[in-house]
Amino acid sequence: MIKNVASPLSDKEIEGLRSGDRVLVTGIIYTARDAAHKRMVEALDRGEGLPFDIKGQTIYYTGPSPPRPGRVIGSAGPTTSSRMDLYTPRLIEEGLRGMIGKGGRSPEVKEAMKRYRAIYFAAIGGAGALLSSSIENSEVIAYEDLGAEAIRLLEVKDFPAIVANDIHGGDIYEEGRAIYRRKVV
Repeated sequence: MIKNVASPLSDKEIEGLRSGDRVLVTGIIYTARDAAHKRMVEALDRGEGLPFDIKGQTIYYTGPSPPRPGRVIGSAGPTTSSRMDLYTPRLIEEGLRGMIGKGGRSPEVKEAMKRYRAIYFAAIGGAGALLSSSIENSEVIAYEDLGAEAIRLLEVKDFPAIVANDIHGGDIYEEGRAIYRRKVV
C-alpha cells in the first residue's frame, strides 16, 4: 500500500509512518545540499534566522540540472545524505521534520530524528529525470551564488519515496541487511 504524505509534515503524520512504507509526497519541500546546510548552521550559530521557516518542513538533498525549455526544473535526483549529517541534527532541533535523499544516516542523525520526531525518506538514485516529473514549480529562494546547490522551494505532487528512518528507530538499511544475512546464512 502506498501512503499519501503532505508536506509540511504534521506530528500525527510522522507518527503513522514506519520504515519500509512507500509514500507519495505532495506539497512544499526545499532543496539544500552540504554547502547550503553549512551556511544555515553558521547563520544559526551567529543568532540569525534561516532563509525559510524550517518548522515542519522537508529538505530534499538534490542539486537539480537546468531545465529544458518548457520545464520547471531539470533532472533532480537525490544526492548522498551522509554529506549533510554534520549539520542535520542542529536543523532537526530547530524544527526540520523531513529529509529526502539516498543512503544511510549517521547514529547522531538517527538519534536526533527519534528525539525531535523527524523522518528520513529515501528516493531512488539514478532516476532524477523521472523524479523531476513530480515537481510542479521551482523557485530559488536563497544562496543563489551556489548555483545548483542554492536553496529552492519546490511544489511537488506525488513525489515517490520510501520511509528509510522513522521516529521509532526503524531503519530500512539495517533491516534490509538483516534479512539478507538470514537468507544467506
